[in-house]
Amino acid sequence: MSFKMLIKGAGAAFAVLTFSVGAATAQPICDTEEFGSENGELYLAAENELTINDNPAAALVALNKLRAQSLNCYEEGAALQLSAAIKLQTDDYLGAAEDMKLSIARGYVQGQARTDLLKSLSQIYFAEDQYAEGLNYINQWMNEGGVPNRDEKWTIAVVNFQLERFQDSLPWAEEVYAIDGSNANKTVTDFLLLLYDRTNQPAKKSALLEELLERDPSNRTYWDAISGGYYQADDERKAFEVQKAMYLGGILTTEDELNRIVQFYNRFDVPYHAARILEKEINAGRISKTYKNLELLANLYQVAREHEKAIPVIREAAALNNNGQMYERLGRSYADLQRWEEAEQALTQALNAGGLKDSGLAWVQIGQSRYERGDRPGAREAFRSARNRGGRGWIAFMDSEERTAKALRIFEAATVRQELENEQKACDQLSVLGDDGLPEGCTTVAVRLEEAEAELARVQAS
Repeated sequence: MSFKMLIKGAGAAFAVLTFSVGAATAQPICDTEEFGSENGELYLAAENELTINDNPAAALVALNKLRAQSLNCYEEGAALQLSAAIKLQTDDYLGAAEDMKLSIARGYVQGQARTDLLKSLSQIYFAEDQYAEGLNYINQWMNEGGVPNRDEKWTIAVVNFQLERFQDSLPWAEEVYAIDGSNANKTVTDFLLLLYDRTNQPAKKSALLEELLERDPSNRTYWDAISGGYYQADDERKAFEVQKAMYLGGILTTEDELNRIVQFYNRFDVPYHAARILEKEINAGRISKTYKNLELLANLYQVAREHEKAIPVIREAAALNNNGQMYERLGRSYADLQRWEEAEQALTQALNAGGLKDSGLAWVQIGQSRYERGDRPGAREAFRSARNRGGRGWIAFMDSEERTAKALRIFEAATVRQELENEQKACDQLSVLGDDGLPEGCTTVAVRLEEAEAELARVQAS
């Protein structure tokens, strides 16, 4: 049964249970332990609609009538608890949680009632996939004496895993496995295997595999049989776990077996680990340093976005048979790292080596590398050589840039000329005062205006 079904099923009983506990354990801050007569009738009406008539909507209407009254602290606590119960029945779990937290904060529940409420809060937040908040409350629940059962320990393990708190998840998962013993199902054991991977504990994983297989893990025939069974069942994930354990145990030695491990890691979206294993085995001489294997190693590092690690591999593969396509990849890798000069060098080698599917793309990339280094004439030349839409688009972009820059220069020159024309007019108007009354700039304004007009003409003609 899901958290939501569990919480909803308990919703109607929640109001009565928590209210009765609250009545017996009122906090010192509340100086009364009973309802006033009128408010008591309103509360009972709301409670009856929920628990007897199973009508949350009517219960809410009745509760709102109660809340419209002046309430003492005892009545407010009961109203909060009933409100939470109604919200649980109408699937407003987070709203119910707010009522519960308010009840705790104001001291309306204590002792075992408070402990139970903390557990309910954790279940609500787990049901709403708010794992961190749920863990917060289940930890409070345990701090106040709550003892989790097997299923609750499993929930804590899974939720910690969802939050990528693998070290925190592991001890709970191990406790569940210890409780289940020989009856532990595949879900639990597979989860533990995954956790041992995530927490880098191969020794514990090997021990668990020994228990599960009930055989000596050095027995190659048995390992192969288990792996073959997973293959036949189309469960490649399980086959991968077996093969990985065999690799870690030093059982796999041939090139085909080691290549299969690399392919497994790649297939299950762990390209970085696949690359590390492949590189390690190539360096050890157990996998051949062929163009095909170097190309695969470069692919794995690039998929993992480890461009720095991919570059020397790509360079070595390209040099192995003067492969233009591999030099092109080298250029793209340099471009990804914004190493533009090296990108152009590699792309030029790619064009010289030949065999490219689209040489125009290489020219576009060369043009971009030149553009990024401020070589605009060289960039234009490369973009023209591309003879494709990409090259033409770049040329149009550069033309637009240059038109914009020229328009800005014209605007600036025209502004200077206009300011000088205005200054000339002002000097002409002041000339009636004689030369002695003119500002100093008036003696040079004509020359400066002439120079400004010449500069504007030059910019317009450029």
